Amino acid sequence: MRDYPQDKLLELYRTMYTIRRFEETVSEMAAGGLIPGFMIHLYVGQEAVATGVCAALRQDDFIVSTHRGHGHLIAKGGRIDLMMAELMGKEAGYCRGRGGSMHITSFELGSLGANGIVGAGLAIAPGAALSAKLRGTDQVTACFFGDGASNQGTFHEGLNLAATWCLPVVFVCENNGYGFSTPRSCHQSVSSIAERASAYDIPGETIDGDDVLAVLEATERSVERARKGDGPSLVEATTHRWHGHFEDDDDDYRSEEEKEACTESCPICRFEEACVERGNDASALERVREEVEAEVEKARAFAEECPEPKPEDDASMIFAGGDA
Repeated sequence: MRDYPQDKLLELYRTMYTIRRFEETVSEMAAGGLIPGFMIHLYVGQEAVATGVCAALRQDDFIVSTHRGHGHLIAKGGRIDLMMAELMGKEAGYCRGRGGSMHITSFELGSLGANGIVGAGLAIAPGAALSAKLRGTDQVTACFFGDGASNQGTFHEGLNLAATWCLPVVFVCENNGYGFSTPRSCHQSVSSIAERASAYDIPGETIDGDDVLAVLEATERSVERARKGDGPSLVEATTHRWHGHFEDDDDDYRSEEEKEACTESCPICRFEEACVERGNDASALERVREEVEAEVEKARAFAEECPEPKPEDDASMIFAGGDA
């Protein structure tokens, strides 16, 4: 395991804790009827994956997200006040309140969009990577998807195209063990999704997705390979989804024992211990938590005070240039 500097460890911890508290706050607000709609897919429990992956990327690199995308955008540098405003359907949001939870994005940050269609990003990522190759840059695209999406045709099409054209893509499978309510054992015969990389003659590895440093190191290896022009890689990060598939999901397909077991591998608790073991004082972690708590409360207040979109602007953002 690499010896990362103390400030890097604190940066990783801040990102993970910000994702956790943002998502917990969103859950509370959704339960209180403050966020319109019901299809809110939270990232609680999977914070180490987005944090580790995006920490290995440059600002000008791209990410392709999923329906469970809040953590991805935060890890890529997203402002939580603008994200909160977007979830509340407010004009100040990243997509002016028109995108909501499953479509929140920021092209300025290199986020090419969350997507409500399972596996859709697997076809988008090679396109972004091809653009970098044609433009002669060394930009890399990280493509997030779940274990269920690895059964889609887009998975095989995306990996095959990226491998054939030697495109700079890091395919990141967030394997939380469930495709909605279906356990992976019921929809896949393979024991490791990473094994599927061999069909396209590209590297594939399975890592502990609850260990942010393991995620960071694996992504750094894949990113280095992509930047050198050696093509794509597949990283399977095994992790745990603490909430149901979405916030109104009864989650009755998992036993209470199974749900409790998910929390025993808390990525944030594990990383707190790792930070202390690597020389960080516990008081530094406490300061980070206090700062994040204040930032989340400030973001919530900002979003609640933001104006709603004007009815006369409903047809805006349909055409390029933003005019109806």
